[in-house]
Amino acid sequence: MRHTIHRRTFLKTAALTMSGLGFAAAGINAVEPFKRKGAPRLSLSLAAYSFRDFFATNAKGSAAKGSSSKQIDLFDFIDYCADQGCAGSELTSYYFPKDANTEYFIKLRRHAFLRGIEISGSAVGNNFAVPKGAKRDAEIASVKKWIANAAILGAPHVRIFAGNPQGISKDEAKQLCIEAIDECGEEAGKAGIFLGLENHGGIVAEPQDLLDIVKAVKSPWVGINLDTGNFHTDDPYKDLTSCAPYAVNVQVKAEIQKRGQKKELADLKREMQILRDANYQGYVALEYESAEDPWTAVPRLLKELKALIET
Repeated sequence: MRHTIHRRTFLKTAALTMSGLGFAAAGINAVEPFKRKGAPRLSLSLAAYSFRDFFATNAKGSAAKGSSSKQIDLFDFIDYCADQGCAGSELTSYYFPKDANTEYFIKLRRHAFLRGIEISGSAVGNNFAVPKGAKRDAEIASVKKWIANAAILGAPHVRIFAGNPQGISKDEAKQLCIEAIDECGEEAGKAGIFLGLENHGGIVAEPQDLLDIVKAVKSPWVGINLDTGNFHTDDPYKDLTSCAPYAVNVQVKAEIQKRGQKKELADLKREMQILRDANYQGYVALEYESAEDPWTAVPRLLKELKALIET
């Protein structure tokens, strides 16, 4: 029987065993970041979430807020990505029809191919920081479902969340999250899909907690979905730098917000350099959340990002 060799070392496993909550002692769990040959390579993508107010289909149940003349579906969004010169298109799961099936996914994949667009990934909303039981089982099942959907779409990556604790401590929530990602990571590996855990508040609001979880997961198909606008810490750029070596996907925001301060424009040039310094090779997806109309702001930001990526 062949034995699978994970990216985690025996020393790391032993350290986890010795820890009461499943976390290695400080200084022991020195897990290596992703090792990529060659030079950094950044590919431009756009997240469907950028136009969240304009999708007629919204799995979250809210109606499109934008003008009816500007309401779009995922086919329109792929066309928009192509027209803007993107290499990829990130199809957030919220905007798929509720009855989307294999036929729909294949049709969408064909459309993207004919427009010269790679489906760079998808993104789900989940909470793994809940006690064991029916709710947690449903969260895991939902992520597994979207792993299968991503495989049909030809998307190599699915963004996942850690979540917010519900009636349990942060340490317990972190351990439950690790176990859930382990289970989903095994499924993702079978399909050849990466799972990217996003720094999305909750139990991963701070970079060390995010790294604790990612380093403790056994699957080599799990990394970080690095969101450049989601660390509201004293030094977000420093924290992005510490997490970048573990990134499997990057979402770029137009703004950052340091702890206790107002939002400010992000230093996109600095962020791209952080990715290059980490030898990142993969998609950089603009995920626009600012107040300005996306139909005006997104083309400008894509143009700026494209120039920085190609420099």
